[in-house]
Amino acid sequence: MSDTQQTSCDRRISSIAIVGGGTAGWMAASLLARALPGTRTVITVIESPDIGPVGVGEATIPPIIDVLRFLSIDEADFVRHTQATYKLGIKFADWKTLGHTYWHPFGTFGAPINRRPFFHCWHKARAAGLAPRVNDFSPCAALGDAGKFRYSDNNPNAPASGLRYALHFDATLVARYLRSYCERLGVTRIERTVVGATRRPDGFLDALQFSDGSTLQADLYIDCSGFRGVLIEQVLGTGYLDWSAMLPCDRAVAFPTASTTVGPPYTHSRARSAGWHWRIPLQHRNGNGYVYSSAHCSDDEACADLSSALGEKALAEPRFLRFLTGRRKLFWNRNCVALGLASGFLEPLESTSIHLVTSGIYHLLEHFPDKGFDQTNIDSYNSELIHENERIRDFIVLHYCLTQRDDTPLWRYCRSMAIPDSLKQRIELYSRTGRIRPAAGELFSDLSWFYIFEGLGVWPDAYDPLVDVIKVSQLTEILASMSSSTAAIIKDSPSHDSYFDSRMPTGSRAAAVP
Repeated sequence: MSDTQQTSCDRRISSIAIVGGGTAGWMAASLLARALPGTRTVITVIESPDIGPVGVGEATIPPIIDVLRFLSIDEADFVRHTQATYKLGIKFADWKTLGHTYWHPFGTFGAPINRRPFFHCWHKARAAGLAPRVNDFSPCAALGDAGKFRYSDNNPNAPASGLRYALHFDATLVARYLRSYCERLGVTRIERTVVGATRRPDGFLDALQFSDGSTLQADLYIDCSGFRGVLIEQVLGTGYLDWSAMLPCDRAVAFPTASTTVGPPYTHSRARSAGWHWRIPLQHRNGNGYVYSSAHCSDDEACADLSSALGEKALAEPRFLRFLTGRRKLFWNRNCVALGLASGFLEPLESTSIHLVTSGIYHLLEHFPDKGFDQTNIDSYNSELIHENERIRDFIVLHYCLTQRDDTPLWRYCRSMAIPDSLKQRIELYSRTGRIRPAAGELFSDLSWFYIFEGLGVWPDAYDPLVDVIKVSQLTEILASMSSSTAAIIKDSPSHDSYFDSRMPTGSRAAAVP
């Protein structure tokens, strides 16, 4: 081996320690193990026997399907072992006003006309006195309301080619599944409680310290220790940015309830007097939780409110969680990268928790270091993650600040609270022109922003004038054709619950690799 090759090997990351298991830790280990085969990088996951997973999030967004494919995991096998169901979007109730519902569905919405996004044609139709409905042009929303599900058609010209879906699943079962997957790839698991870490003279982490007096040394550390941030905060003192002024909910209570049939293929989010509650259908139970503001509701009141709203007996004792919405000032500090709750917290209103874990790993792979840990590389990673988190934050704040509710103190506060300039600019642009201009690579597309604006009653003053090449009479015919196509998709699709248990139809795609 030449001197140059020897030096290169000496600088290579040869060991990674992941502090914390759960969904975040095992997802990180899975992606790293899959992406680093043959590099002889030792990956170790340290799980504490004294600390269980938080398990707040059980809903995902469509990129989770891409994650499974990257990992070469059989989707049908994953669905069976995690008691998963399918998700076509989120249905919001009581967010605009009491009694009002709207959709944030996945997949396509109409089709571009004259190369302009379809929602500009939607605005033109409304200006012409027509009354278009979201479900007529969103197959995912229409399927969801019908309690049906189907996969996207592989033919790009077929009406159902634009369908997209995600999964609801049991987070504990997912962690167990991914642990087994990782161990088959050679990831080591040790059961210890991390109490701290020693540091080198340059401030980098040197070795983990365990409660039994033993230690573990690695080149790169991944902190998945939850809200505590054992490494990123308790050892490195990275600092935290508080976003609670614009996202005031700081508590959650969750418990499962029984289900006799598989529920509809969507996450249900209903606004309450001091926050909102979720309902997530799984194969074996329903997941329920109430995210609320402690300034407007006590823990006991929140639990009673959720129980009353559900009208169902809990299968387990309620779990109460406390959090501070915000993010670490740095996601990567020296030789430590924070993921999951250790990196910050954005309430699960848009099911982004698991996505942010996978995104953090993808960005890490794009910036994968050697033992020199070049600071410009670390700065680039932090800049990209900060931008992503802040854009997702703005999207979640949008749900609150546009409410028309004034029936409780929390909603009156949300209507008048200060919001980021970045969000103000988006609201202003849409309100005046109907345009939405997300930056390249943002998680939520212009279509996602449109659904929330439309659902909360923001009607723009104008639409893109380029759609005026289409006469109203032509537009009326196009809308009728699109609506008929959507109706045909719904008519020919099976029920959501037919994909599970003994009712699964023979030869269904749920029984095969997607």
